[in-house]
Amino acid sequence: MLYAILCYNDEAAIEAWPKETDEAVIGHRIKVQEKMAATGRLGPVARLMPTTAATTLRFGAGEPVVLDGPFAETKEQLLGFYVVEARSLEEVIAFARELHGAEVHGTFEIRPLRAFLPGSDLSP
Repeated sequence: MLYAILCYNDEAAIEAWPKETDEAVIGHRIKVQEKMAATGRLGPVARLMPTTAATTLRFGAGEPVVLDGPFAETKEQLLGFYVVEARSLEEVIAFARELHGAEVHGTFEIRPLRAFLPGSDLSP
């Protein structure tokens, strides 16, 4: 089954890290990713641009409203994601724990993926 690991954290805190801290965190994650990639079960991985670069379309009655910024004003923002193939939720949890490493804060939300387009690679 395919899973998405959605990475949340306080964007302002992450953006304020010294370059060395950011490089250390990313370096750790790259090492963990390489192990999963070697098994052929690591899909797309992306670090999102800051929420100041986001645009949101809000749908309701009438025409959609286009807004600058992210969907929700929250303490933690969606900063990136991983797509992995795993045999079980427990396997994906173990991968996410290893990815997290020594960081103190942040949240990983794990969500199973299902097909959105018939015939896609996301078929169950």
